[in-house]
Amino acid sequence: MRAKGPKGPKAARGPKRSKAATGPKKPKGGPGAPVGLAASTAAKGPKISTRRAAYSGRGATAATTESDSARISRAAEILARLDTTYPGATIELAFSNPLELVVATILSAQCTDERVNAVTAELFKHYRRAEDYARADPAVLERAIHSTGFFRAKARSLIGMGKALVERHGGIVPDAADALVTLPGVGRKTAHVVLGNAFGVPALAVDTHVFRVSQRLGLARADDADEIHDQLCALIPRAQWTQATHLLIIHGRRTCFARRPECPRCAVRALCPWPDKTTEGEPALRGGAKSG
Repeated sequence: MRAKGPKGPKAARGPKRSKAATGPKKPKGGPGAPVGLAASTAAKGPKISTRRAAYSGRGATAATTESDSARISRAAEILARLDTTYPGATIELAFSNPLELVVATILSAQCTDERVNAVTAELFKHYRRAEDYARADPAVLERAIHSTGFFRAKARSLIGMGKALVERHGGIVPDAADALVTLPGVGRKTAHVVLGNAFGVPALAVDTHVFRVSQRLGLARADDADEIHDQLCALIPRAQWTQATHLLIIHGRRTCFARRPECPRCAVRALCPWPDKTTEGEPALRGGAKSG
């Protein structure tokens, strides 16, 4: 058996590269990461719900270097043109007092305003006061609002809302946001709808249309409706908040559809930086005008 010779020396390895030599890590988010008002949120990595992700995926305009003053001026021009395009734009839910608007707005979740109005035309004949909702038979109320969808959850909200009004507010709908949002079924959007339309208090409500349209127009950028609200309020004069809500909603319902907007006939096309505009000949795929 041949004896093995001694092993030769191992090849000398070069020095390890220091981390500094490899260059700095690339910043997270890439070139499309939000800037400006949404930068702090992006850095924290906000959680995005499935529903919100679906809407942001439908075409939020990429972040730009537009100055705040330029964006404010563009927002004013957009609202002016929308006001000319949709004269008399207002809330489409039918109501005659604050309580009726609270009820109608709760029912409007994931339902068209037309359907809500058809239901409340009969509902309001039998439920006139907060006490009527507080004492309502759940089964009877569920049948009355069945066609609006999610009727069991909505019935619970209406009954809870009625009880809260009776127990804490003497059966009267409060005219302050911090009090409204404590009512069952009433979130920030519903509170602002009620304040702006039942009490005449300037308020901007962010529903699915405002959330989508404002981002396509490059007026706001975020994954959270509350952040969209705050960014829009920073751009739009307080006195115009309620009307701005109506204009953005009606534009979303009649032109800037979720699935395929009718960009060729859009009144604010020249002011819209959205890169995925549709062209002439592409039919719009319209969905129901849900309040969201």
